[in-house]
Amino acid sequence: MVRIHTHIRLCYDVGLQGADFVFNLQAAQTAQQRVVSEQLNLQPFWYTQEAVDPVTHNRLLRLKAPPGWLAVDYRCTVDVQHHVQAPPEVPEIPVAQLPAAVLPYLYPSRYCPSDALGATVMGLFGALPQGYARVQAVQAWVRQQVKFTPNTSHSGTSALDTLRDRVGVCRDFAHLFIALCRALNIPARFVTGTDYGADPALGPPDFHAYVEVYLGHRWYLFDPSGTAIPMGFIRIGTGRDAADVAFATIFGAIQAAMPPLIEVRAEDDPAQGWERPVHRTEALSTAVS
Repeated sequence: MVRIHTHIRLCYDVGLQGADFVFNLQAAQTAQQRVVSEQLNLQPFWYTQEAVDPVTHNRLLRLKAPPGWLAVDYRCTVDVQHHVQAPPEVPEIPVAQLPAAVLPYLYPSRYCPSDALGATVMGLFGALPQGYARVQAVQAWVRQQVKFTPNTSHSGTSALDTLRDRVGVCRDFAHLFIALCRALNIPARFVTGTDYGADPALGPPDFHAYVEVYLGHRWYLFDPSGTAIPMGFIRIGTGRDAADVAFATIFGAIQAAMPPLIEVRAEDDPAQGWERPVHRTEALSTAVS
C-alpha cells in the first residue's frame, strides 16, 4: 500500500462582478483509494456546495465569490492499494464484451478526435499482437515522437495538434495517447492527479494528467509523458478528456494571484505496510470501474 500526503493551494483576485467557481481538486474516494484525512479551508470563508459523481467519483466543490481575494487550501492523506498483474496476463477486451459504462471511453471527444486517426494507428500498431504490450508500444511511440516542453500548448490544443507539432506537456501526451488507443478500439480515459516523482528540473510540483486504459476488465495506469511515477498517483478527476476534469472551472473575470502551490510526499515505512512509490514493470491498476 502507498500512503501519500498532498497539499494544494490556489489563490485568485476576483473581479468587480464576482465569479462562480467549480473546483475538482479533492482526492476521490474509491474502493482502492481511501482518503484517511483531509482539510479544506477557504480564505475568506464562503458557503460551498459539494457533489460526488456516482460513476467517476469526481468530487465537485461549487462556490460564488464576491470581488476580492480568494484562497483555496486543501490537504489530504490518501492510502492507495494497487492491483498488480504480469503484463502478458492482461488482454485487450473485444468491443462486444465491454461493459456499457466503458463504451463512452471508446468514442471521439473534444481533445481526442480518435476518428481521425484510424489509418495512422493501423499502420503503426495494427499488426502488433493484441494485449497490454500493444498499449505499451503506443505509449513508447508517443514518448519517442513528442518532446516534453513547457508552455508549448494551450487550452485548445488537441491530440491532432500534438501529433503535428510533436511538443507538449503531460495533458497533451495524455490526449494523444488516449486518441491513439481509442482508434485501436481500446477504451482509454483521462485522469488528473499530482506529479509525484517528477524531476525538479521540469519545474515545481504541479497537477498531472495521466491515463487509464481498459484491459483485462480493469483500468490500468499509464503515464504517457513519462515524467512522474504512476505508483505515486492519487486520483482526483476522471473523464473523457481534460474538458471533463479541469481542477478549476471559472465563470467570471479573475486573475491568478500566484501560481498553484502543490506539495506531495509519500510515507516510507514498511513496518506500517507503506511502500515508497517506485517505477514498476508490472501492470498497475487502482480501478475496476
